[in-house]
Amino acid sequence: MARLAVGLMTLFAFAVPWEYSLDLGEPVGNIARVVGLLLLLTAVTLVLWHGSLRPPGVVQWLTLGLYLYFVLSYLWTVDPTATLEKMRGYFQVMMVVWLMWEVGESPWQLRGMMRALVAGCAVLAVLTLMNYASVAAQAAAQVRFAAEGQDPNDVARFLDLGFPLATLLFATESRWGYRLLGLMYVPCGLLAVMLTASRGGFFGALTALVGSAMLLLVWRPRAASMVFLGLATTMAVLWLFVPFASLERLATIPSQLATGDLNERLSLWTAGWHAFTRAPWFGHGAGSFAAAAGLGAADTAHNTMVAVMVTGGVAGLLLFTGILAAVCRCVSRLDGLLRMALGSTLAVWAVTSMVGSVEENRMTWLLFGMMALAARLADEDDVGMREVFSGAEPAHEGGGGFAIRQPRPG
Repeated sequence: MARLAVGLMTLFAFAVPWEYSLDLGEPVGNIARVVGLLLLLTAVTLVLWHGSLRPPGVVQWLTLGLYLYFVLSYLWTVDPTATLEKMRGYFQVMMVVWLMWEVGESPWQLRGMMRALVAGCAVLAVLTLMNYASVAAQAAAQVRFAAEGQDPNDVARFLDLGFPLATLLFATESRWGYRLLGLMYVPCGLLAVMLTASRGGFFGALTALVGSAMLLLVWRPRAASMVFLGLATTMAVLWLFVPFASLERLATIPSQLATGDLNERLSLWTAGWHAFTRAPWFGHGAGSFAAAAGLGAADTAHNTMVAVMVTGGVAGLLLFTGILAAVCRCVSRLDGLLRMALGSTLAVWAVTSMVGSVEENRMTWLLFGMMALAARLADEDDVGMREVFSGAEPAHEGGGGFAIRQPRPG
């Protein structure tokens, strides 16, 4: 049962980046939702079998508190239908914080989940490239490209979050198949980000590449010149493949910053601020941003903090910032390359959350759960974490069936 739970958790991490490209329709939902529900049933069975829960950490308690607060907001929401829908939605995306904490037992399992997440991001990149190469996209003179069923901004954000983890795999894996996955993901993912023509995604990619370059410099200081030469060459080559219309959209970044409009996001934030001032302490209710701000039903805050402020008020914002602080604390407790990789991932999340409402994404809570699990495992098995993520060559078969070799003499 424990192995099944770990396998489903790994499959869930693989499915999250491209979940909306495989939707089975109501009432089943997308692939990540299906795997998530199977994982939940397995984890509950596992808990009943053992007769106890693993003691929750700070991130788990705060996440539970935020979810229960949003459920409670049904009592005063301005949009009961949207809040009721969000009760189910938030449960499905937030539950992974507990599931990963309960299921994860070893550094090797954590690494397997990271491998799966990078592989899932690679699938998303390939699906985006397929959209670019499709006859329909070419005939329509498309400017922005994304995997089927996905939003271009979400695609770019998910791809950005994969860069530091892919670099970590390249630096720490002993098997060349996984190292090749990490190595090839960077140019493939970067091309896909540029094809989305997402300006926020482009900034996120720059943040991710800086963090990845720093990780490689720490790993192999003498390779500094090759790192920067490789990145520069990759950017130059990819520039030749991106359609001119997509590049034109990315080239509007300076003018958007100069005018302060940010593709009409400023007006959304202003409307959100006015809504916040009308219900500052407890907010207007989960999922009520559009109704509270007097916007269209399809409009979103395009800023995570603004969305939480409007829907949850100061109380919700304190809970959410508490989660962020706890996650940052978890990352700070790690060592070496793993801390750099997860720290860079958290920085990318912060940058992209400024222009997107990502508190509702499974990817957000998957990463938060992964960071909390990494900190717990660092406390429980520091030696194992160093063996798996140090970047040194590993030499016996360790837990979870992953090869661990002792450093060679000399």
